[in-house]
Amino acid sequence: MNSFRFLGHLGFRRGRACSDRISRVSNAGLSKLSPYGAMLWVSAAVLLPAAPAARAVTLDDAVAAALDNSPTLQAAEARIDSAQAMLLQAKSYYYPSIGLSAAYTRSDNPIQAFMMQLNQRQLNMMDPAFDPNDPDDTENVRGSVGAQWRLFDRQRDAGKHMARFGAEASAQALAAARNQLVHEVTRGFYGVLQAQAFAAVQAKAVQSIEESLRIARERFDAGSAVKTDVLNLETQLAQANEDLIRARNGAQLAVAALNAAIGDDLVTPEKIEAPAMADLDAPPPKCTDELAFENRPELRAARLMRQVKEQDLRKAKGGYVPTVSAFGSYDLDSEDASDFQDSYVAGVMAEINVFDGARTRAAVQAARADLAAARADEERARLNLRLDLQQAFLGAQEAWERLEVVRKSLETAEEARRIVQEQYQQGAADISILLQTQVGATAMATRSAAARYDYLTALSNLKRAKGELGEK
Repeated sequence: MNSFRFLGHLGFRRGRACSDRISRVSNAGLSKLSPYGAMLWVSAAVLLPAAPAARAVTLDDAVAAALDNSPTLQAAEARIDSAQAMLLQAKSYYYPSIGLSAAYTRSDNPIQAFMMQLNQRQLNMMDPAFDPNDPDDTENVRGSVGAQWRLFDRQRDAGKHMARFGAEASAQALAAARNQLVHEVTRGFYGVLQAQAFAAVQAKAVQSIEESLRIARERFDAGSAVKTDVLNLETQLAQANEDLIRARNGAQLAVAALNAAIGDDLVTPEKIEAPAMADLDAPPPKCTDELAFENRPELRAARLMRQVKEQDLRKAKGGYVPTVSAFGSYDLDSEDASDFQDSYVAGVMAEINVFDGARTRAAVQAARADLAAARADEERARLNLRLDLQQAFLGAQEAWERLEVVRKSLETAEEARRIVQEQYQQGAADISILLQTQVGATAMATRSAAARYDYLTALSNLKRAKGELGEK
């Protein structure tokens, strides 16, 4: 009996989840068991572990989910696949092309009939019936294997390099998208925590004003305070409750924005885990290398696109250069598809464009203009990324300085509020001073929460400006 009471006590401590398992069994089911069997069944059900609670979502979880779900990254990966396929296509022009063909021909055309009989080794010009101007209907069955191989082509070489640089540029575009996405998710994650901190500050402010209102009512009932003290505090409490509603709604909107960035409803207000705040103890790293932005994938992509345009100009100029090709075919001809006669053709051919109506010259001019634009785009990207890095560093430095200021002011404001509240309770402080210190304490707590997460977000933005977030 004592052991049964122990099991029951243990089951109660396991929580309602275990008792729900037992309640699902009907009385009819238990009645089929012996008393000893029923006791064993109940003991086993009680001792079953409760279902584990859903694990809180960490920043790493949110980033990993976003990288898996992002349509932007999926599109960038598809572009990489397309660029790789184009590179394979460009390389295929270095190999010979081989084709098989079969044909049946019937003709009384003098030249065609003459050539078909000649290929079949059946032409007999000594035959009295031979009349090359009025041949009989002639049939021919031909099987052929043909091959062509471009031996030299300047445009082919340029096209291969263009495809290779294009594939590398697509990979850099993916890295840039990853870099930006990781920062966006990080900023959204800290935005949720910041909004929740704002709501917590407002909730604490409501509690503080409620306590002050309780004191004011007691003093009013005792005749040591006027009615306006109570009315002023009631007005401030209503405003604080309104601010609390806004803050809670802002937290909900922040969660929705974060889930939109992730691409999945992964985060809920109750299922988010704040990261370690160790970064709050150290200032931002010094940006000693002014060329740190050179690691940005956006700049590497712009550089590669400039190289693509250089090869495009080389390809256009290749129109002035001759091409050299080898060709050959092996043919089988027969009149009745039974006795085939074979023949072959092989040779080398050089071609050069002598006149094309200035088409090649126009292509060169267009390619040269595109190259000039690509060089300007590369320089513009370099200037913009340098500015972006400088802004990110200055933003992180500003956020750190703000954090240092509010750290020193938060405790002071909270202590002032506590002292003034006690003084008001004792009748040594006026209601206006109490209201002022409460508003100041709430504002300082809000600025403190903002400064903490603004600094963490600024550190993430600094890493983004250095191109460090897109690395796998």
